[in-house]
Amino acid sequence: MSHDRLPQRDTCPRCGGGFACGAAGPWPCACANVGLGDLLRRQLAERYQSCLCLPCLQALARGAALDPAETDA
Repeated sequence: MSHDRLPQRDTCPRCGGGFACGAAGPWPCACANVGLGDLLRRQLAERYQSCLCLPCLQALARGAALDPAETDA
């Protein structure tokens, strides 16, 4: 397999963790399989410039705050 087809390593802007977004590659992005809803997708697009990691997407789908620091309050 060619290295140019491997997913790029990204950093999640919400938690700072590393992950591989598949949106621009041959694999589907993790967000395609997480039930985020239209409102949450719009909020994410407004707040973050790039994709989030799967654990953050799953947490958000369960109702977590957009900013993880907000959960400490």
